[in-house]
Amino acid sequence: MQGLQRRFGLNTTIAIIVGTVIGSGIFMKPALMASQLGSPLLLLSVWVVAGVVSLFGAMSNAELAALYPDTGGPYVYFREIYGGAFAFLYGWAAFTVFNCAGTVSIAYVFVHYGTAFVDLPQLTDATIHSLVLRLPGIGTILPLENISEKLLTVLVLFLLTLLNYFSAGLGGAVQRALTLLKALAIGILIVGLLAGGGTGGHDMFAATQDAPKGMALLAAYFAALGGAFWAYDGWNNISFIAGEVKDPQRNIPRGLFIGLSFCILVYVLVNLAFLYVLPFDAMAASKLVASDAARAVWGALGGGLVAAMVMLSTLGSTNANVLATARVTYAVGAQYKGLAWVGNVRPGSQTPGNALLLNMMWMAILVFSGSFDMLTDMVVFVSWFYYAMLALGVIILRVRRRDVDRPYRVQGYPWVPGSFVLFTFAFLVITVWSDVADYVAGRTVLINSLLGLLITLAGLPLYFMLKRGTRSSES
Repeated sequence: MQGLQRRFGLNTTIAIIVGTVIGSGIFMKPALMASQLGSPLLLLSVWVVAGVVSLFGAMSNAELAALYPDTGGPYVYFREIYGGAFAFLYGWAAFTVFNCAGTVSIAYVFVHYGTAFVDLPQLTDATIHSLVLRLPGIGTILPLENISEKLLTVLVLFLLTLLNYFSAGLGGAVQRALTLLKALAIGILIVGLLAGGGTGGHDMFAATQDAPKGMALLAAYFAALGGAFWAYDGWNNISFIAGEVKDPQRNIPRGLFIGLSFCILVYVLVNLAFLYVLPFDAMAASKLVASDAARAVWGALGGGLVAAMVMLSTLGSTNANVLATARVTYAVGAQYKGLAWVGNVRPGSQTPGNALLLNMMWMAILVFSGSFDMLTDMVVFVSWFYYAMLALGVIILRVRRRDVDRPYRVQGYPWVPGSFVLFTFAFLVITVWSDVADYVAGRTVLINSLLGLLITLAGLPLYFMLKRGTRSSES
C-alpha cells in the first residue's frame, strides 16, 4: 500500500489508543452494568476481566501488526490468513457496522451531554411519528426523533472529517492534545470524588436482594461484559494506521501494552470512585452516573463539570475513530478496481481523503437509523467476532509459516491467543442466546447480534461483483 507516509511516533500511537478506548463507555455503561449484576464486587470484576481479555487480544494483534505493518490493519491480516472473501467481509462489516457505527455512537454521546448546557428544540410527537420506518422482524426506526441532537452529531462528524481530510499531521496533533486533556480531567474526577467523602463504600460487599443467581447470573455477567467490552473497544484501531507508524514493530506493541494498561487502571479507579460516592442502588438507577456522582460531592456545579469532561473525552475518541477507521475503507478500496477511487491518496495532505468522505456520508445515514444501545450492541458483537478470528490467525500463521521472522512474538503463546479465542467465542454464543431469549420473551423487538451478522453477510454479493476487477490476485 503506497502513498501514506510514516509520521506517527510512540506518543501519538499511545494517544490514539487511549483516545479511542476512553470515550463514552465508562460514562454510559457502569449504571446499566450495576443494575444487571446487583453486586459491587462483581461490577469491579467485570472491568478487570474485560480489561485483561482485551489486553490478551491486543497483544495477539500486536504480533500480526508487527508482521504486516501496513495501512488497513486487520484487512491486510485477514487477506493473508483466510483469503480475499473473508477479508472483504471484514472490510464491509467495518464500514457498515462497527467502525462507522461506533464512531457515530460516541459522537452522539458528545452532543447528548452538551444538552446539560443548552436546551435543544425538539419536534412534536405527531411530527416525529409522521416519518416511521418499520423493518419486519427488527423493529421501528424514527429518523426525526431527537432531531436536534442528530443534526449536531452530523455536524461534529463533518468538522472532524474535514480536519483529518486536509492534514494527517494536524489530526494527530489534535489527538495528542485531546488525550492529554482527557487524562488530566479524568484524574481530577477520580481524585476529587475519592477526596470528597463517600456514602456508598459500605455497600461494597453486599449484593442487592434481587441480584441474579445461577444461570441468570451467568447471562447477566456476560451481558455486563458486553458493556465493558464496548468501553474497551478501540484498541484495535492502531493497527488501522500501522502503515503510518514510525518503527511499527517496536511502537505498536509498546503502544498497545502501555495504552491499554492505562485504560484498565483508569476504568477500575473510576468505578471505585462511583461506588465510593454513590449508594449501589442509586448508581444502578442512574442515567448519567458520572454527573450524579460529581453532583453528590460538588453540588450542581459538579454535574456541569463532569458533563464538560465527558464532552472532552468523547470528542477525543470521536476524532481518533475518524482518523483511524477511514484507513480500513482506504485499504479495501486500494485492492479493487471497482472501488479504486476510495483507495486514492489526496495529493498534498497525503490523507485517504475519499475514504474519509465516504465514511462521513455513511455515518450521517447511521445517525438517523437507531439508538445508542442498538448501535453499540451491534458494534460489540460483530467486532469481537473478528477480534477472535485475529487471535486465531496468530496460531494459524505460527503453524503455517513457522520460518517467517517475527519482529514481535506475543508473550505466553499459545495460551494468551488461545484463551482469548475461547473466551470470546463463549461470549458471542451467550450473547446470541440472550438476544434470542429476550426476543422470544417479547422483551425486545430487535436481535442486535443477528442483525449485525446479516448486514455483514450482505457484503458477499458485492464481493463477487468486485472480485473480477481486483488489482492483484487474492489468496
